Amino acid sequence: MLNTRLIAMSTSDGAPETKKPRPECSSNGSKDQNGTEAGAEGDSRDKVALITGITGQDGSYLAEFLLKKDYEVHGIIRRASTFNTTRIEHLYADPKAHKGGRMKLHYGDMTDSSSLVKIINMVKPTEIYNLAAQSHVKVSFDLSEYTAEVDAVGTLRILDAIRTCGMEKNVRFYQASTSELYGKVVETPQNEQTPFYPRSPYACAKMYGFWIVINYREAYNMYACNGILFNHESPRRGENFVTRKITRSVAKIYHKQMEYFELGNLDSKRDWGHASDYVEAMWMMLQRESPSDYVIATGETHSVREFVEAAFKHIDREITWKGKGVDEVGVESGTGIVRVRINPKYFRPTEVDLLQGDASKANRELNWTPKVSFVELVSDMMKADIELMRKNPIA
Repeated sequence: MLNTRLIAMSTSDGAPETKKPRPECSSNGSKDQNGTEAGAEGDSRDKVALITGITGQDGSYLAEFLLKKDYEVHGIIRRASTFNTTRIEHLYADPKAHKGGRMKLHYGDMTDSSSLVKIINMVKPTEIYNLAAQSHVKVSFDLSEYTAEVDAVGTLRILDAIRTCGMEKNVRFYQASTSELYGKVVETPQNEQTPFYPRSPYACAKMYGFWIVINYREAYNMYACNGILFNHESPRRGENFVTRKITRSVAKIYHKQMEYFELGNLDSKRDWGHASDYVEAMWMMLQRESPSDYVIATGETHSVREFVEAAFKHIDREITWKGKGVDEVGVESGTGIVRVRINPKYFRPTEVDLLQGDASKANRELNWTPKVSFVELVSDMMKADIELMRKNPIA
């Protein structure tokens, strides 16, 4: 069995943590946190995976997936005075002390080329999964320059770091692309040949990342893939994303901790899958003989309104809708209590109304199909948040 190692970088969508043991991290020297020489001569480990974004939703699921395949995980986290390792702390051999096991963390940043070069040169990866991003669409309108630095130029920095280390012929590179590239869609469903029409600074930055990957693949014969992943959720989704906001709020209503919550566009439709299914597709892409780009999606669409209804159905409550536009409300049947209100501040400056993916190519070439249904996804998130709010009402 291949014994493999993995490096990762944190994302920005998790909540800060306090009063926890500082995770063991190395600087960008020649040794890892245990003092062993990374990538030293005589190292018998054949595969080394580098993942940026390990502290995010996808990174944590991918780390778990690779650990089950006997990978050793190295993670890159950004230096900060607060912690953002909640999603991965259970992967330590000693979670309370943040020590041990096959996951080791290093400090680095997507905006710092030198740290990326040093880490890649030290670890000498054979697989790189670039998941790190400022991934919140609405926030990208407020932090457009930062989003471009991380999501667009950050991708270029990693590709250049690979070449600087002379590893372009040895590394297989995965780029986390996004269905937001399709934006104002020109056809439905969307596949690998559908033209892009990005509608946010986030999507524009990701579009640069998409094309620079293809450019480096063609210019330098690099093994580089884009995964155009449609929306994928889980109990580890960031709290400020709409799906998680819904399940957290409904869980609080279930525990009588909240009366109502506010949303933006209820009629926006998305193709929602489970993150655990999608990280497997990432890995599958890098196991093929030749690189290519793939759409990963369920092929089903559901509106934000439907997601709200499914979340309330999990707690045996029914929502009926009254009013129109910003005056529309979701009312709990039987009690007449207003549970959902519209707040215009949650509207995007430019909206994406419908996204629906066609993953036929992934099914055909990777033999990938989603395992978790929409109802199962909502149920998984609701169960987790009901338990979370039971334990910690102020979470």
